[in-house]
Amino acid sequence: MKTKELILREIEVFPEPYLKEVLDFICFLKDKCSKERPGVETAILSESVLAEEWLTREEDEAWEDL
Repeated sequence: MKTKELILREIEVFPEPYLKEVLDFICFLKDKCSKERPGVETAILSESVLAEEWLTREEDEAWEDL
């Protein structure tokens, strides 16, 4: 079972009063990650859009000699 599935399973049975703390911790980790690796989130979000331009036969041909 993947980590995300395990987390979701635990959250389902976790007492409601503590869920705010769980959410706060998740937000803290997201903020920490964005500060440690600036631009990573933007790169991930733009990957699918840029793939339309990059993942073409013409693009492969242009770079095959490098």
